[in-house]
Amino acid sequence: MKTKILAFIVLFVATISSNAQIDRSTIPKAGPDPVIKLGVPVKFNMSNGLKVILVENHKLPRVSANLSIDNTPYFEGEIAGVSGMMGSLLGRGTANITKDEFNEKVDFLGANISFYSAGGFASSLEKYFPEILSLMADGIKNATFTQEEFDKEVQLSLDGLKSNEKSVTSVARRVENVLTYGRNHPFGEFTSKESVKKITLADVENNYNTYLKPNNAILVVEGDIDIKETKKLVKSLFADWKAGEIPSYTMPEITTIATAEIDFINMDNAVQSEIAIINTVDITLGDADYYAALLANKILGGGGTARLFMNLREDKGYTYGSYSSLSQSKYVGTFRASASVRNMVTDSSVVELQKEINKIRYQTVSAEELENAKESYIGSFVMDVQKPRTVANFALNIERYNLPANFYESYIQKIKAVTLEEVQNAAITYFTSDKARIIITGKGIDVLANLEKTDYVINYFDVEGNPTQKPAMTLPIPEGMTASSIVDKYIAAIGGKDKVMAVKTTIMTANATIQGTPLVMTMKAAAPNKTSQEISVMGNSMQKTVFNGSIGYTNARGQKKDMTEAQVNEAKSGNAIFNDLEYSSGELLRIEPLEGKNAIVLKFNDTEVYYDMTSGLKVKEVKTEKTPDGQEVKIPTVFSNYKEVDGVKFPYSIGIKSGPMNLDFVVKEIKVNEGVSDADFE
Repeated sequence: MKTKILAFIVLFVATISSNAQIDRSTIPKAGPDPVIKLGVPVKFNMSNGLKVILVENHKLPRVSANLSIDNTPYFEGEIAGVSGMMGSLLGRGTANITKDEFNEKVDFLGANISFYSAGGFASSLEKYFPEILSLMADGIKNATFTQEEFDKEVQLSLDGLKSNEKSVTSVARRVENVLTYGRNHPFGEFTSKESVKKITLADVENNYNTYLKPNNAILVVEGDIDIKETKKLVKSLFADWKAGEIPSYTMPEITTIATAEIDFINMDNAVQSEIAIINTVDITLGDADYYAALLANKILGGGGTARLFMNLREDKGYTYGSYSSLSQSKYVGTFRASASVRNMVTDSSVVELQKEINKIRYQTVSAEELENAKESYIGSFVMDVQKPRTVANFALNIERYNLPANFYESYIQKIKAVTLEEVQNAAITYFTSDKARIIITGKGIDVLANLEKTDYVINYFDVEGNPTQKPAMTLPIPEGMTASSIVDKYIAAIGGKDKVMAVKTTIMTANATIQGTPLVMTMKAAAPNKTSQEISVMGNSMQKTVFNGSIGYTNARGQKKDMTEAQVNEAKSGNAIFNDLEYSSGELLRIEPLEGKNAIVLKFNDTEVYYDMTSGLKVKEVKTEKTPDGQEVKIPTVFSNYKEVDGVKFPYSIGIKSGPMNLDFVVKEIKVNEGVSDADFE
């Protein structure tokens, strides 16, 4: 026993001594870059044109086969969706086996087989692979299409389209493609109820017989295989797959825009806005600046630590996440920065997205950001290489894009070699925010008023990407709501009728600035309709308007002008302190959003008055006046920051816009029932 205890103590002391020799204050040096060895694929071409790539990987006793039909995308027109429907019907029986028998065999072997319009995929344990590849080959070569299965697929397609009719995200993606590529482009057309209903069984069969051909196909087999035996297997299964002439198609040119614009799609059920800033790019896997472009996108919006996420999510709280993507293509790629945001911050989110895109274009990223992006890419790459299907995809990409055989083996070195200048140049080249479409799908009545304050031209589109008119910016007035009930709610909100009627006189003093010059506005009022309003600058009266209940005048810079008969009649008819008391006889016009809230708009004579639907407080007035030359102008006044004085609430912030001038008055003092006499209205 003592021996065991002694041995334990010796071991414990040795451990402490060993740890004491380690300096944990120093970060360990990074090890050497991992060496990526993908193995040399064996390639051969069959007489029918099928290209075959075999990749040995004996880590697991599994094998996968990926068949890719590398046709040029083509336009389907009135029967858009026919290729997708054909792909969905593959695997539902062949000339040699029924649908049920096919599925039972796959399930029994614990395997996976899937088909789509541009090929198929199969995987299984190594010992079952010959049978699974045989089923896959049969499904591709000898597919049968029955009216029963076709009718089922049509109904499934229609049900899916119907369920997505109100999906803001689905509509957004559809219209984004239409606007980005054009509706007559293969990438811009979409499946609709109308196009599905036009598709016939004969159309599906024709699509299969025309486009599913071996002479433009690549088969990649990867896993625990014997090259010689697998080569023999593939030849035996695919040799009788007949080649055919595939129709040529030239894709139309993409129409770009000269300057950034907002393209708005209205959806009344949207509780948030889908924002996507999109421009097309000409970048292909293996281009000289491909790696720099990847890293630029990673820094901008490639994850939860990227700039877009940190700004719109972590700093502003506008969204759950904001990201960007850069997609390469042999045909046309895209850059896309996006976020799903609350309605009331839609305009602010556009500003922040554009700010971040412009920042990475015109300011060099930090060395730390670039290093972190490199490490993230390299880490993900090393992890992905461990996956068999990734290795197969790499082999496919090398063939499809005619890349060097060591393209992926040198991937890490090329990522590490990217410089700060190259990142900025890539951002300038591919993130063209000044010529991008800012596509917003959301609730117009909630977001357009603020979007219209931006510098962008706004174009309007329906849910299928067709040009349309600006949506109505009003909501229906609830049944039973009247002008009288709105005014009563306002009076109650500011203190109640008894307290309001007890106010006989008021004095208000407010300050503002115009072009840096301080203004002081002093307003005095006495019930029922006596008023005095004076604006002074540096202690000098610049303008004064007075009405004593019978007559009135305006004195501006020493020029006195009496009120006209119409002005006198208008002054007599109003209430000098609470003119809202007169509005009960007005007309309710509409409900519209104002600063993120709904306001009921009441019209009285030449003035539209806005009351907050929730609080009941008056938030805005827009008075229509005529200029000397007969032109009508609207003068808005905004009220906010209500505070209580002697039991009655008054607005302490008053904003007046007259032409190009904005006067934002801050009330300094309000007195009730004191300091006012008839002499003030002489």
